[in-house]
Amino acid sequence: MSLGESMQQQAEEFRTRYNAVKTQIGRVIVGHDDIVNGVLTAMFIGGHVLLEGVPGLGKTLLVRTLAEALDLKFNRVQFTPDLMPSDILGTNMVMETPEGRRVFEFQKGPIFTQICLADEINRATPKTQSALLETMQEGTVTVAGTRYELEKPFFVMATQNPIEQEGTYPLPEAQLDRFLFKLVVGYSTRDELATVVDRTTKGVVIRPEKVMDGSEIRKWQQLIREVILAQHVQDYLVRLTLATHPQGPYALPITNQYLRWGSSPRGAQTLALAAKVRALLEGRYNVSFEDVRRVFLPAMRHRVVLNFEAQAEGIDTDHVLLEILEKLPEKSEDAPPVRAALAR
Repeated sequence: MSLGESMQQQAEEFRTRYNAVKTQIGRVIVGHDDIVNGVLTAMFIGGHVLLEGVPGLGKTLLVRTLAEALDLKFNRVQFTPDLMPSDILGTNMVMETPEGRRVFEFQKGPIFTQICLADEINRATPKTQSALLETMQEGTVTVAGTRYELEKPFFVMATQNPIEQEGTYPLPEAQLDRFLFKLVVGYSTRDELATVVDRTTKGVVIRPEKVMDGSEIRKWQQLIREVILAQHVQDYLVRLTLATHPQGPYALPITNQYLRWGSSPRGAQTLALAAKVRALLEGRYNVSFEDVRRVFLPAMRHRVVLNFEAQAEGIDTDHVLLEILEKLPEKSEDAPPVRAALAR
């Protein structure tokens, strides 16, 4: 078997296994294909997801269903204003040994899992939210000077309500940037809502089957990183990231008018990895411009900060990002020549 045939076979196998997980989620979750694809894309990359939507749209149910379809440990933390960092990370407690001596013993918190559902994450105080910074970036927990490794793979799936803001605390930019995607969950269509009513009001309980474990997820995470990212496509996603920087060399007029801060380098990394997943799902082992465009909004909408003018005029981040996507050309005149060696 040639190298090309082997790559094609692996891409096909990944798509089959991806769809197997998606099928199990579809047994419970009706519609929301873009949201399900976004969550699965982030999972296969190894990133965290922020789900934003009004109550009752199935955000929490989606995460619970994903956990049931995967043979991974799952914990849910309900974020509230009185939640403390130790309630998430754990704490040292005085324990008595069989010999009667008293010693400190670390009691692990609910973050010691593989899928952590941070429900209504913006209801906790900044002090508590900051407890997740190390965990989300490095997959570790440090308590009383001792560093603990979390079991891999590890994902934080967080939800928040964009409407009810009383008693909430906006997520700091440092934490938002650690989410791979921000997915906005919308309302169901007429047919989807009818199906939801049918499934939930007739006494029939549907449970997804476990179809994948952690070792297989790690295998696909490695495969995704081996997908070819050609230099000219990489240059496009880099320029897309730089186009979000106000007053920067690649800033568009709408960037300078409505944005206060642009994306960090994590935005470019996310575009590259997420586009590789889309390429595999299309049966290709190389990334196209269209793959990059399809993941641009969820990868960037939480990494840019609007200025006062945008807020006063009711302009949202998606409006700005869509215009950047429309106006920025795929190829740049000052782009480096396409090399024979392809960047991965």
